[in-house]
Amino acid sequence: MALDLPTDRDIHTTSLKVRFYELDPYDHVNHTNYFAYFETARIEYLADSGWGMDILKSQGSQIVVVEIAARFLAAARFGEELTIRTWVSGTGRVRMSWDQVMTRGDDEEIARLQVTAAFTDLDGRPRRVPEGFALHTQSTIHP
Repeated sequence: MALDLPTDRDIHTTSLKVRFYELDPYDHVNHTNYFAYFETARIEYLADSGWGMDILKSQGSQIVVVEIAARFLAAARFGEELTIRTWVSGTGRVRMSWDQVMTRGDDEEIARLQVTAAFTDLDGRPRRVPEGFALHTQSTIHP
């Protein structure tokens, strides 16, 4: 089955290898570690796009996760090389939506994640999504 990815926006790719200590007693990746993998990919996407956490913080901003929806499709195991594709699927005045898909091998899907996040100042007050950030997506979301 072909991987369903958008063609109208930037898609960032991150690869990582499953480590032994990330396994559960059933010898597959514990579900909580998928969230760390996906977050690592989002942080790398931001850094590679010029919006690294250090830059945001120096500008008095941060991105705060508001909601996450995960779908687990297959178990990842020790030593496997996983690929995570990340893109911003929509932006609003303050919020943004992210979509992520994790695969292994010949693009076999392992998991999908949808994240809603908000830009805030360092005290947690809402702040507009910076104009340049919105250039990474063609879609908008309602505030």
